[in-house]
Amino acid sequence: MQALYWDGHELSLNLSYLAPQKSKIEDRESKIAGATGSRPGLNDDRTALLKVHLAGICSTDLQIFKGYMGFQGVPGHEFVGSVVEGPLELINKRVVGEINFACGCCDYCNRGLGRHCPSRRVMGILGADGAFAEFVSVPVPNLHVVSESVSDEEAVFTEPLAAAFEILEQVQFNLGDEVLVLGDGKLGNLCTQVLRLTGASVTVLGKHEDKLKVIKRSGVRTMLLSDWQPKQFDVVVEATGSASGLQLAMTAVRPRGTLVLKSTIAGEHKVSLAPLVINEINVVGSRCGPFAPALDALRERSVSVTPLIEKVYPLSEGVEAVAHAGSPGTRKILLQP
Repeated sequence: MQALYWDGHELSLNLSYLAPQKSKIEDRESKIAGATGSRPGLNDDRTALLKVHLAGICSTDLQIFKGYMGFQGVPGHEFVGSVVEGPLELINKRVVGEINFACGCCDYCNRGLGRHCPSRRVMGILGADGAFAEFVSVPVPNLHVVSESVSDEEAVFTEPLAAAFEILEQVQFNLGDEVLVLGDGKLGNLCTQVLRLTGASVTVLGKHEDKLKVIKRSGVRTMLLSDWQPKQFDVVVEATGSASGLQLAMTAVRPRGTLVLKSTIAGEHKVSLAPLVINEINVVGSRCGPFAPALDALRERSVSVTPLIEKVYPLSEGVEAVAHAGSPGTRKILLQP
């Protein structure tokens, strides 16, 4: 099959990458697709083979190409596809998939914390091949069927939209709370739309006037970074995708306020954490989130995601697509196998 392959130094299009295929091998390690690029096995009951319809390039992918997580293999974790092998009730169904492949039997998994399973693999990020390919294998429990009323172009945003909904799982918002979202990119936009649903007073601070205009359509206040006047908020969501965002976020949250960290970057943060102690700031790390409310929001049209799409590239032009996605100010770039 065709797939984009990252060897740790260079991204390339592999025209004959080994596709996931059925296998009677039951050993768990034989099913790992990822760092070695070896052929994974598919257990009919627990693993499904999906034909990828669309895959999204996100900031985490771009960080991987800078060394984040030391990943080697097929990247990509935002996708929508259809089941071609797996449980009969799922065959030909359009699905999206949660990206953390947990063991299902450890203490964390038994407590419903599979996303933090110590032996988990993460699609396109840690030990498991991702969706920048014609086909991808995903554990059946990770799959969610997509409503017929939701297009592929909308469904491909399920994973990052779920990450935005995770904030609501972690932080209690009250009507009128002053909330600042730092970053006008794709994730910042999705976080803003989700936070708006809580009744909080949301402001978005960003660098790109065109992106802020798109965000403003959802009814929130926007501000260019060049016009920023220091102000403190009850909750600050840092979604800039840059190392400098944390410093600004720390100055913008009021004493005993809450700072939500969404950015994952390959570099190191070099800031003093003393203000967090002095001002008794609640710091919340926030990563993957629940797919159900994200799919509900897409079906109910309570969020709008297609304006975020800039261009759809064929998988054969994936290397050029990644370069485009890495250009400053670029909106969402999609790949179509």
